[in-house]
Amino acid sequence: MEQKIKGKCKYCGAEYTIGYMGKHLKSCRMRQSKLSSEKGTKKCGYFLLKIYAKYDRDYWLFIEISENATLMNLDDFLRDIWLECCGHLSAFEIDGISYEVAPYDDGFGEPAEDMNHKLKTVLRTGMTFDYEYDFGSTTELKISVEDYRIGTQKKEKLTILSRNNPPVIMCSNCGKKPAAAVHAEYMWDGDGFFCEDCIKTLDDDEQEFLLDVCNSPRMGVCAYNGSDIYPDQFVPDVEPPASKKS
Repeated sequence: MEQKIKGKCKYCGAEYTIGYMGKHLKSCRMRQSKLSSEKGTKKCGYFLLKIYAKYDRDYWLFIEISENATLMNLDDFLRDIWLECCGHLSAFEIDGISYEVAPYDDGFGEPAEDMNHKLKTVLRTGMTFDYEYDFGSTTELKISVEDYRIGTQKKEKLTILSRNNPPVIMCSNCGKKPAAAVHAEYMWDGDGFFCEDCIKTLDDDEQEFLLDVCNSPRMGVCAYNGSDIYPDQFVPDVEPPASKKS
C-alpha cells in the first residue's frame, strides 16, 4: 500500500512522508542554521537514523543520536516511545550479530552480545539493521543509518527530528467517529476499533480486552497502552503557515 502518512520536521514544521523526510532533513535550511549556530569546543559524531515498523510503514521516526550513545540507550528510547508494556526482552541484529538486552548463551551457534556497545563501533552510514521487542508477541522494526555528521557535542544524546502524524482510524462499528480503543482479539479481523459511544455497547467481558488507540506499531498488542513520556502528536519547534505545508 502506498505510504501517505506524513510527519513534521522538527525545525521548520514542514510535512512530508517518510520517503521524502529523510531527504528534507539533510537539506532543511532551518536545521542547518540551527546546527551552525551551536557553540562549544567539544565535537561529536551524530548518526541520522530512520526507524520504521517492518510490516506497517505508517509508523516511523527520524532521530539524531550521538555516536557515543550505546545500543542500550537506543533500546531505552524505542521502549519509551513505542513499545514498553511488560518488560519484555529485546534484541538488535546487526551484521549477523545479535545484541540482546539480556544475552544468554544456549550453547548453539554464536552467543549473543550485550547492548553496551557504543554506536560508533557497530553502525556505519548506509546500513540497515533489525530490532525486535518481545520474543512472543513480537514487534519488529527496521532501522537505517541515513547520514552521519560531526558537530558540537550536546548534552542530550538523542533528538527526535520527525515522527509520523497519528493515523486516523475510524470506528469499526459505526464508521462515523474516530476510534478511541482497540479490542486486542477483534483487531486482527479488522473489526476491533471502537469510538467512545460504541465502547458503551460492549459487555463487561469485552471491555476488559480494550486497549487505547495510540501512535505506535505495538498498538493492540499484549498490554500496550501507549507512551507515558511522548505524546502521540509530535510538536515541531515552529508551525509553518498552511501554504508552506506539502
